Amino acid sequence: MSTDPMMRIALNGATMGTRYSVVAYARPAFDAQTLGQKLHAAISEVDAVMSNWKPDSDINRLNRAAVGEWVELPPGLLSVLRAALAIEAQSCGAFDIGVGATVGAWGFGPYAGAGSVHSPVPRPVTRQALELDQVRGRARKHAPLCLDLSGIAKGFGVDRLAEMLRSAGLSSWLVSIDGEVRAGAPKPDGTRWAIGIEQPVVGRRDLSGVIEIADMAIATSGTYRHCREERGRIVSHTIDPASGCPVEGKLASVTVLAPTCMEADAWATAILVEGRWPASGFVTPTEIDALVLTG
Repeated sequence: MSTDPMMRIALNGATMGTRYSVVAYARPAFDAQTLGQKLHAAISEVDAVMSNWKPDSDINRLNRAAVGEWVELPPGLLSVLRAALAIEAQSCGAFDIGVGATVGAWGFGPYAGAGSVHSPVPRPVTRQALELDQVRGRARKHAPLCLDLSGIAKGFGVDRLAEMLRSAGLSSWLVSIDGEVRAGAPKPDGTRWAIGIEQPVVGRRDLSGVIEIADMAIATSGTYRHCREERGRIVSHTIDPASGCPVEGKLASVTVLAPTCMEADAWATAILVEGRWPASGFVTPTEIDALVLTG
């Protein structure tokens, strides 16, 4: 067994309108440059497939498709859609990727200005209106839908980077995209990875506390980021699917710990919409836990 000290690798790049960051430990002879190229290619593919900001992305192809038309989709996107529909059902609709047009009507996201909150259009139930054919790799809508993956795609992207690190034979690493994080084994010295939790204050980045994790994912959703002030109140980009309005619950920040970052990402949104923890409107999976902060 080699006794060489472990080398710390730090890699980062642009993706999904923000940046990804990777810290990993490897033997000195490890080819970090090639790893960096593979990581960037993998996350760029996720962005190209799932970004609502890219007109030619696969999710936007599905959004533009006519009702009843089958659309061939990449396996990764089908996996995310399947997970999103499952969490929609588990959360009784608190998490819903079918709110794209509503988000735009409130002035957020790539579809901002596409509608009016004063004349909302009734939405179909997403899990009833979207059919997935996993065997043939395709999906179709049974009613008009505008799908928005902002509450789950970054988490999937983090998981994809984690897969690449494991495939490269690395076990001790930390991956993050914005507020979505996943950790592998502890650092070589045995310490866990320290993750800062922000105070839910608009326009500031003060720490509320630190969580130490290993072999776990963590994601935070809140009303204090990606928001604006309107008539003296803060309007969040997170929409309550039931009301079609920005969330106004008692919770300002929800941090979820889960086995995968995709799960943590989606459940953080669901609990923020629910507005209380433990949730009373649905039962969360036993493998997740949450830390919530009020404004």
